[in-house]
Amino acid sequence: MASKKRVVITGMGALTPIGNSLEEYWNNLVQGVSGAAPITHFDAEKFKTQFACEVKNFDVKEHLDRKEARQLDLFSIYAMVTSAEAMKDSGLDCEKIDLDRAGVIWGSGIGGLTTFQEECFNFERGDGTPRFNPYFIPKMIVDIASGHISIKYGFRGPNYVTVSACASSTNALIDAAMQIQMGRADVMITGGSEAAVNIAGMGGFNALRALSTRNDSPATASRPFDKNRDGFVLGEGSGCIVLEELEHAKARGAKIYAELAGGGLSADAHHITAPHPDGTGAKKAMEYALNDAELSVEDIDYINVHGTSTPLGDVAETKAIKSVFGEHAYNLNISSTKSMTGHLLGAAGAIEAIATIMAVKNDIVPPTINFETEDENIDNKLNLTLNKAEKRTVNAALSNTFGFGGHNTSVIVKKYND
Repeated sequence: MASKKRVVITGMGALTPIGNSLEEYWNNLVQGVSGAAPITHFDAEKFKTQFACEVKNFDVKEHLDRKEARQLDLFSIYAMVTSAEAMKDSGLDCEKIDLDRAGVIWGSGIGGLTTFQEECFNFERGDGTPRFNPYFIPKMIVDIASGHISIKYGFRGPNYVTVSACASSTNALIDAAMQIQMGRADVMITGGSEAAVNIAGMGGFNALRALSTRNDSPATASRPFDKNRDGFVLGEGSGCIVLEELEHAKARGAKIYAELAGGGLSADAHHITAPHPDGTGAKKAMEYALNDAELSVEDIDYINVHGTSTPLGDVAETKAIKSVFGEHAYNLNISSTKSMTGHLLGAAGAIEAIATIMAVKNDIVPPTINFETEDENIDNKLNLTLNKAEKRTVNAALSNTFGFGGHNTSVIVKKYND
């Protein structure tokens, strides 16, 4: 059997609640900036939760013409913006690569929720005559983001979207890497986008009692591992990563951020929204990722955890880490960047993979902010990188993303060595 092709990261783009570019996003992560603030997208006065992590100072006219923007839901707009940044960052020339061996695998948990909401509202306001926007379906469907990206760049290789709730874009990243590893593609655009900070999104998650209701202090509401955490903070945005087969990247003299070493997938088979209390599914995903990467637990220096700031999830994940890593768990840096960005649902894995890649590249671990009070159910001897970034050598790092339905994904990146 032929050995797997090696996969490297050659381009990235980010549009997040704490930065509208890769550079701005990373700098604010390191500085420990919170992206949470009162909602501006709609009047949230009557909602239990009146704040979120919205993308800020974003003008679509700076990126797309008016006609194109009208045909896209916001989640697709975010995807187009970050893919453009990532492609520019990669230095890829579409006229010099085999477009039949270039593809797009994207991730989104919900897709065009704003479009669906608006069309329903418009129908309700009318006289009962069904007048729907002809772009209603093409704007709403989740797979359309990868379609638009492939059309823009002419990529004719594998093309689809993964949907696994909050694990969606990590699933996309792993799938995209597999296409290259198996020799089916040379270049893959991957990542995820989400735009669910709207009436339906906030109302639905409030009904689940999943969101923090710390309306008096939004900036401190996302507090993973803190005893007084009361739910996650909804976020929006996008992250895009260009993956490339190593020899293909070397042949064109591409800069290489890091190597994508392996991925692991599992299911809790336990509950539709709650994690397994012992983190058994999370444990398996991490073990599978280590095995795929052919690394030992001692090789990992940092874990970017799912860490949503929910009462059950944070406990289960730390249990899983201790189960997998044993005594080495106490040598790791662990942090939740959701403390700053909020939870981007299907886009979470993409922006957190980017944070993990940048930690490996720069030897800096971004912090878990807003920590004040220890939780007796979480081992306080673990280095949770509390409130301040830490400099350390990060040779290899793991990123976890878990989703409603019991979906677990783990991905490992490591420093590139020829």
